[in-house]
Amino acid sequence: MAGAQSEVADLLSDLIRIDTTNTGDSATSAGERKAAEWVAAKLDEVGIDSVIHESEPGRANLVARIEGTNRDRPALLVHGHLDVVPADPAEWSVHPFSGEQRDGYVWGRGAVDMKDMDAMTLALVRDWARTGVKPDRDIVLAFVADEEAGGRKGAHFMVDHHADLFEGCTEAISEVGGFSITVRDDLRLYLVQTAEKGLAWMKLTAQGRPGHGSFVHEDNAVTRLAEAIARIGSTRLPTVLTPPMREFLDAVSDAYGVEIDPNDPDEALARLGSISRMIGAALRNTANPTMLDAGYKTNVIPGSASATVDGRFLYGQEAEFEKQLDELLGEGVSREWITYDQAVETTFDGPSVDLMVQALQAEDPGARAVPFTMSGGTDAKSFETLGMRCFGFSPLKLPADLDFASLFHGIDERISIDSMQFGIRVLDRFLRQA
Repeated sequence: MAGAQSEVADLLSDLIRIDTTNTGDSATSAGERKAAEWVAAKLDEVGIDSVIHESEPGRANLVARIEGTNRDRPALLVHGHLDVVPADPAEWSVHPFSGEQRDGYVWGRGAVDMKDMDAMTLALVRDWARTGVKPDRDIVLAFVADEEAGGRKGAHFMVDHHADLFEGCTEAISEVGGFSITVRDDLRLYLVQTAEKGLAWMKLTAQGRPGHGSFVHEDNAVTRLAEAIARIGSTRLPTVLTPPMREFLDAVSDAYGVEIDPNDPDEALARLGSISRMIGAALRNTANPTMLDAGYKTNVIPGSASATVDGRFLYGQEAEFEKQLDELLGEGVSREWITYDQAVETTFDGPSVDLMVQALQAEDPGARAVPFTMSGGTDAKSFETLGMRCFGFSPLKLPADLDFASLFHGIDERISIDSMQFGIRVLDRFLRQA
């Protein structure tokens, strides 16, 4: 374990230095092939074979299998994505692709989302290979492309065209789960993701009558679109408590000794600090306007105007979400899906969950593992279609004062080296037996 803990920061720094920015357009995205080849080389150094499959030139996905000692047991998948969202160096304290190590942190785009988990996984299996450790069951590793744009060139491609590489996998772990919220010195809640919202990115288009900008004009596409966007952006959709969030709220109520109104839990969630923004979004369907496009000259009223909206729906709420959205659009505004993908949910029980709990408590006696729903999405949407139970379990014991939620896609993204070393110890305990 010492070897894995000592090299994880350098592995992460090296991986951050490979710019894998995903713009959503293959022509302007970069680095995924180079990153996959780098991972392959690190695995090859310790005798672990891997294969790389491209969905398009440069959009590379790597898979490796580590054989377990019990061939009768089903396999477990550990998956992570290699791509990152764009970053503007002018906004950062350090260059976002420097991988700088400073003040006990590794800084750079992807440090939290999710090259930290990639580096932790890689450090651990390299240490296993060097020291002769074998897990109980097969562990399949997948380092994929394109997660930040919906995964069509990454996990979805691999599931559709190379499902044989995941033969026997019944469970999977990946990002955005297993991180801590400090309640007090002797109690930390570790949030294990058992569900994530569905993805509904859409384009809205309003039609109107074009004309001269100086005329009185009552059929204006820009006005019609603006009114619809204002309704969507200012409307808070109703609270819906799914099973994992009921369990989560019960745990918060007990940990903090507060009563939580199930119809209005936001006030109680404010105790969780910045992470409450992420948690609060998992209590309802959401739709947020993100981009606008209309017109071509100041004195010309255009015949159409468009906007994009980032929509997310809870498990079991797909039809209700579409109904809510249509009520907000109004007449003369149509919608079309840009990216649409399912919500995913499993239960917080079973032998693997028990092992997660035990591994966390072995490394942190103050740990209490609780399920939650992630407001965003991961590649679990793809792998769940192969029949896997998917969990977010990238264990991190975070500094109590760290604004963790703001680091996802944020400025000065960084991860504590101590947190990653803790994560490696937990993953080692879990993956040896899981």
